[in-house]
Formats: sequence, C-alpha cells, structure tokens
Amino acid sequence: MKSIKEVKDLKGKRVLVRVDFNVPVGDDGVVDGKEDWRIKAVLPTIKYLLEKEAKIILMAHLGRPDGEVVEKMKLGPVQDRLSDLLDLSITRTPDCVGDIVSEVVDEMQAGEIVLLENLRFHQGEKRNDEEFAEKLASIADIYINDAFSVSHRAHASVSAITKFLPSYAGLLLEKEIKILSDAVSNPKSPATIIMGGAKAKTKLPVIKFLMNKFDHILVGGVVANVILKAKGIDVGESMIGDIDLEDVKKIDLDNKKLCIPFDVIVCNSKIKKVEVSSIGEMGDEKILDIGPDTEEVYSKIIADSKMIIWNGPMGKFENEKFASGTRKVAEAVVKSKGYSIIGGGDIITALDQFGYLDEVDYVCTGGGAMLEFLAGGKMPGIEALK
Repeated sequence: MKSIKEVKDLKGKRVLVRVDFNVPVGDDGVVDGKEDWRIKAVLPTIKYLLEKEAKIILMAHLGRPDGEVVEKMKLGPVQDRLSDLLDLSITRTPDCVGDIVSEVVDEMQAGEIVLLENLRFHQGEKRNDEEFAEKLASIADIYINDAFSVSHRAHASVSAITKFLPSYAGLLLEKEIKILSDAVSNPKSPATIIMGGAKAKTKLPVIKFLMNKFDHILVGGVVANVILKAKGIDVGESMIGDIDLEDVKKIDLDNKKLCIPFDVIVCNSKIKKVEVSSIGEMGDEKILDIGPDTEEVYSKIIADSKMIIWNGPMGKFENEKFASGTRKVAEAVVKSKGYSIIGGGDIITALDQFGYLDEVDYVCTGGGAMLEFLAGGKMPGIEALK
C-alpha cells in the first residue's frame, strides 16, 4: 500500500481525498465541538496537503439518504465546522459530480479546499458503480483514501475509483492500520479484548479469530446473551438478535480465556423491577447489564492488562439504571497502564458521557471497519490500494 508521502511533487495537483465526515448534526444545524472527532482525525492529512500546496478536493457522506437528495443530510454543517477548525474558507459544491463541480475545480488555486456534496445522494456510490467512480475521478490527478471507517465497504469512492487514478493511503488510514495491525500481530501480554453492544454477529468473528492471540476476552451486552444462550443457559426475555446459535457454538465457548458474566442486572418485563441476579433461570426477565461481581472480576483483569481493545458497551448504558457495568469497565480501562484502543459509536458515546473519552490512548474512527479488520477480513478499500 502506497502512502501519499511517496508522491514527490503535489504542488498544484488536484488531490481527491475520501474522508469520513459522517458526524452528528444538531437540530440547530451545527456540528457540536464534542461530536467533531472524525473531522479532527483527518486534519493531519489536510494540513499536509496544504503545506504541499495541493488543490484539495474532499468527498464524504452524511447519513443514509439512499440515493436521494435529503436536505438535512447536506454537508453545510460539516463545511462550517471544518472551516472553523482550519481557519480557512472552504467551497462546497451543490453536487459531487457534473459540470458545475468541474468548473469549480478548474478555478481552484493551489492551497484551496473544495468539499463535494454528499456522495450518497447518488445510488452509484453504494453500488460501487464504475461509471459513477469515473465521474468522480475525472476532476482529479491523484486519489487518497483517508477514511478507514468506510474501507470495509465496496463503495465507488472507496474501491472502484482506484481503477481511474493513481491511489494512495492518507496519514489517518496509515495510522489506523498500523495501530490495529500491531495490536493483532504482536499484542503485549496480558492482552484483553472487551466485546459488548448489540451487534453480536459482527463481534463473534473477532472473538473466534483472536481467541488464540489474546489472554482474556470479556463479554457483555447482547454478545454475552448470545454466548450464554449457545451454552444452554437461560437468558429469559433478553435480546439475542438475529443470529444462528449453531454458528456461535463453533467458537470454543469453554475456553478459559472467554469470560462471561456470572451475575447480571435484570429487569422484569411485566413489573419493571430492576435487581441483581445470578446467571440461570431468568423467566420473563431481561438482562440489561453485567452485575457487580462481574464488574469486579472484569476490572481486575483490565487493571493487569498491557493491551486493551474495546468495542461495545456492557449494557443499556443510556439508562442510568443499567450504566454501572459500562462505567466500571471504563474506569478500569482509563486507570490501567495498558495501551487502550476503543472503537464503535456506542462505546465512544458512553465514554464521552462518563467523561473518559480523552483518557483512552486511541479512538478508532470506525467501529464496523475495526471489527472487520480485527476478524482478519479483507477490506475493499485497503485491498484496492495494494
């Protein structure tokens, strides 16, 4: 994979950069300073290109407009926030392809920045359509992928576009790949993986792939519910999602490295009573968090770890009644001397809510991409750069 640093002369070159600006926009149409971390993550690449006097063309998506123009998903708020962060004027085009875009780019001077409108307003983006990719490529001399978080998607601005332009990795993409590669190939022992949240289907492959490489795997949330169910333990009315338990049983569920909750916080679905319960007969109760004894064991393991990777909360942290497990694990992570990596929107939101986000060592910009990478999967955006 070639780095943008390998290009000797970028002065005056039209550089098309795929970035991830998919950030929350408030009802007031503003990107809050606490929600702009994905924008800040790509600033080193943008500043590098500014120093090299390139003509910088940024392309991104916002939300899921499904190939339609949606007013509230236009990139105006992103344009404003990026302009504030760089203290520079940024031009935004009314579309990402077409004559107007070409005219704007033709008039660019070295060191200027143009932001193309939402890529996903076109169906060709998610379809990885080569015709659409060629239109995007037609306005540039060089392509850079600096959006690790969408590199597990075979989309036109990530994959197909590399067929039409000399293509390189940006500084952020390089950084994310290096950090995760080092963590997987040479984890400092004792190394701990923490997997929680609702999307068990994307996290179980990580557990299976890394079980022999890491010393401890701590699970919570729906991930834990699914494993408990697969082991024949009653989880009552707890959520398990759409997953084949026979696939779950292909994991070594009796491996001593795999730590599952042995006490949980449950809520009776009829009388709404919240209480601590041992794992076992759940009846009509729902597991909504790990219990205090499990918190203590998990915290001790984390405290002794030299490497920690975390994706997904331990319970329904949005409700204070079920936030204790995630909070206690977060406290253990930030107090630990081990190198910590977190990823995934929910866990980032949780740590920000608890005031711990700035205390972890690395925040990965992509939860789904991080899981795909950790599970050893081939990512279209990265493969296309090889």
